[in-house]
Amino acid sequence: MAAVAGTLLLAGCTGGSDGDSPESGKDTTSSGASGGASPSPSAAAVPEDEPYTLAEDRAPRTRAEAVAFVRGLNVRPDHFGSGFRKAQPYESDPAEWAVLDEECVWQREPLPDSVLASLTRRFELPGSGGKGPVQVSLTVTVHQDTTAARRDMAVSLEEALRCPDQRLNATERVRGLYSRADPFAEGRNGVTDDDLVESGQYLVDGTKGALPFDWFKYRLGPVTVAATDRVGAGHSDDEASAIASDVAQGVAYTAAEIDGIGGSTAEDGTSPGASPGGKDGTGTDENAEASR
Repeated sequence: MAAVAGTLLLAGCTGGSDGDSPESGKDTTSSGASGGASPSPSAAAVPEDEPYTLAEDRAPRTRAEAVAFVRGLNVRPDHFGSGFRKAQPYESDPAEWAVLDEECVWQREPLPDSVLASLTRRFELPGSGGKGPVQVSLTVTVHQDTTAARRDMAVSLEEALRCPDQRLNATERVRGLYSRADPFAEGRNGVTDDDLVESGQYLVDGTKGALPFDWFKYRLGPVTVAATDRVGAGHSDDEASAIASDVAQGVAYTAAEIDGIGGSTAEDGTSPGASPGGKDGTGTDENAEASR
């Protein structure tokens, strides 16, 4: 996880303009990506002593605004690395989210009153050359207020302690989860108001051996952004670490876009229901907690 921590620190210091950002040495014409490259957040956009965030008075206030907000974010496949494409099914129902039940099994359930919308988008890097596919899920959740978002972060931290072994679905599970959380400017978090990272081993029923699993979650005011990566068989440890770093960078890139809507670098005149595509205000309606 050292490379992941380095990526998080890099994102906080540079805003994604260098290193593993989509515009730095990555193929932005990979299948599934649409339109031109979104502008990369600049190092000068956010002072180093301010996190990416979303002010409550700029956040969506109704379920309709929240759905428009999450769908308007320009989350592209190449945010996570070259060669990624949209997976099928691509989007979840924004009126549901993933809940870890008492048996440590993930279930889709209707949103509680404290959550306005939650949209998961799924991406994949197809397997090739004897290496299995890489699956990535990214979820943006709009909570009723910052207190509710903080509570959600606390619950996520507790879940790894309560359920270090978790069943993702009928055939997949994770074990040995380790969780760490840091508020802005403490530990290794230099990106958002709060930061949570989990890592563990990913197992598929009927397949020998354990594979890497990572989960990243940021809080920006009343909004959380979470992503998982599940690395297929055949990838080396260095490759798996590089994939995790790219996924962490993709989460930070989405955080930068949200900050551009209503955070420390927001321009005047933006509205919660707008369809952003980066800090220039252009974008597409390109249609989980990461639905693990």
